[in-house]
Amino acid sequence: MHVKILDERVVARAKDRGIDVLVYAPHFVRLPDIRERAAEFSDDELLVVPAREVFTGSWRRRRHLLAVGLSDPVPDFISMEGAFATLAEQEAAVLVPHPTLLTVSLGRDEIAAHRDEIHAVETYNAKSLPYHNRAARDVAREFDLPGFGSSYAHLLGSVGEAWTEFDRPIESESDLVAALRSGAPRRVMYRPGLRHRGRALAEFAHLGFENSWGKIDRLFLSGMEPTHPGHIAYDGRFDDVREY
Repeated sequence: MHVKILDERVVARAKDRGIDVLVYAPHFVRLPDIRERAAEFSDDELLVVPAREVFTGSWRRRRHLLAVGLSDPVPDFISMEGAFATLAEQEAAVLVPHPTLLTVSLGRDEIAAHRDEIHAVETYNAKSLPYHNRAARDVAREFDLPGFGSSYAHLLGSVGEAWTEFDRPIESESDLVAALRSGAPRRVMYRPGLRHRGRALAEFAHLGFENSWGKIDRLFLSGMEPTHPGHIAYDGRFDDVREY
C-alpha cells in the first residue's frame, strides 16, 4: 500500500519481490476506471485492490486520505469533514499516508480531531526521508493507531521497496478492508541497503515535480479533472462540501 502506477512491468516486479497484494490509487482517476484497471492486472498470483488517495481541502491546503473499500466514487477537493463523513458512510478503511510530510499531509491536530475515524497511519514510506518516517512512527504511537508501510511507488524501481505483512491471508478487497478496519496484527517491512536509499531519494526528488508543475498543468491547463467535485459524473452530490 500503495502504488500510483500499474502495468505489466509493475506486476512482474511485484511478483518478483514476493508481493501478494498491491493497492492501486492513482491521482485524479475516478474509482470506476481504477477498478477496471485493477481487475485487468489481478490474477491468481497477485491481487490488485482499487483505492483512492483523496485530496481534501483546496489545492493550497490539500491533505491526503487513502480510502480502501469504496463502493461509490468520491471526488477530490472536498472538505475534510465531508470526506470523512462520506468514507464512513461507505464503511471504507481510512488511512493516513505520509503524516506530517510537508504541506500535503494530515498533521497532529487533524489526526487528533478525527482519531476515531482513522484506521491506520503510514509509519514507513519509501518516498520519505528517514526523519519523516521517524516522525510518522511517533504520530502512530502518540495516537495509538496501527501502522502500515508503503512503497508509494510513482517509479517502477520503488515497487516492492516497502510493504505490510498481515497475520492472515488477504485474498480479496474485502479481506484487506476487514484487516485494516479491525486493526489486525501486522509488520511494516522495507528492503535494506544503499540501493533502497537510492530509490527512496529518486522518489523524493520526483515529489517536487509531482506536487508542483506536474499537477499545475493537469489542474489548470488541461481542463477539469475527472475527480473535480463539479464534474458531471458526480451529479452535484458533493456541492455542499466542495472547495471549488
